[in-house]
Amino acid sequence: MSAEQRRPPIVGRYMQEELALASRNSGMPLEALRYDVTPAGLHYLLIHFDIPATDAASWKLRIDGQVADPRSFGLAELQRMPARTLRVTMECAGNGRGQMSPRYPSMPWLEEGVSTAEWTGVPLARLLGEAELKEAARDVVFHGADRGIDRGIEHTFSRSLVPAEAMREDVLVAYAMNGQPLLPQHGAPLRLVAPDWYGMASVKWLERIEVVDHAFDGVQQALSYHFRSVPGGKGIPCTRMRVNSLMAPPGIPEFFGRRRTLEAGPVDIFGRAWSGDGTVTRVEFSADGAWQDALLDPSVGPHAWRRWSVRWQASKGTHELRCRATDQSGATQPLEAEWDATGFGNNAAQRVEVTVR
Repeated sequence: MSAEQRRPPIVGRYMQEELALASRNSGMPLEALRYDVTPAGLHYLLIHFDIPATDAASWKLRIDGQVADPRSFGLAELQRMPARTLRVTMECAGNGRGQMSPRYPSMPWLEEGVSTAEWTGVPLARLLGEAELKEAARDVVFHGADRGIDRGIEHTFSRSLVPAEAMREDVLVAYAMNGQPLLPQHGAPLRLVAPDWYGMASVKWLERIEVVDHAFDGVQQALSYHFRSVPGGKGIPCTRMRVNSLMAPPGIPEFFGRRRTLEAGPVDIFGRAWSGDGTVTRVEFSADGAWQDALLDPSVGPHAWRRWSVRWQASKGTHELRCRATDQSGATQPLEAEWDATGFGNNAAQRVEVTVR
């Protein structure tokens, strides 16, 4: 299947294949926004192929290609090296795809494809330093152990970063999540963690790092993960997360439609805001279009979401609640989604419908 022969966008009911993906993968329940660090079992998951069978005791991470000293590292060896622990917010590039119309048939995220965890591992820069990148190095390719077929091409899930990005001090080869060994679904025994980038850059089940002298043209790098305003267009690569925010829906939900019901009076509302382009500097909250500034908690780190809160005086009736964030680059969430042919990068301001009684 060529780049121009992708599945066409659709309108209407979800396809069986979309529902199968939604049951296989999982999002973070929005009530989990209460946690500064998302518990591992609530952290969102997107698994492209199968979870591979891995053996931590025999696992080797090889670094080769355009390096002066090809190296292999076992898990125990990596765990003996000086480690770093970073709190990192990670978001799927397709988060919000299910809200677009027409939408691209894939994992039908609504807005739950985001979470924050504390990752522990070895700075990638140290490992690349030991292997010594050659002058010809142009791309650093990360190969996972998961293998499958996409666009008619069989491949392992592989992504790349240019050396300058790969050598950032906060890019980790991680072996622990929230203080515990990685779970199988989160990439055990080793995964990459690339802070600020959409989640596809943080390759799971990492088994090889290949330094190449050309731009990597693998399926998941050159054909997928591009913003495209026109189906089949070349597009712009997805890289850093766009500014975004979510609120924990107040009140109680109706089971099937998830519509919220709450009591009249003062209501404390909170949420989280994040951006791959710097600190969130402002969050606004709206009830029926009347915007007000929310209170921002102090930042807890350069790569983690920021908590915000507001008190709303709820009156009887039906209301639409929204929130939007602005980051230090000056970027603000749009009120309406910017349509994308593959459903990437939807950071439109969240809508929550509530009934106050």
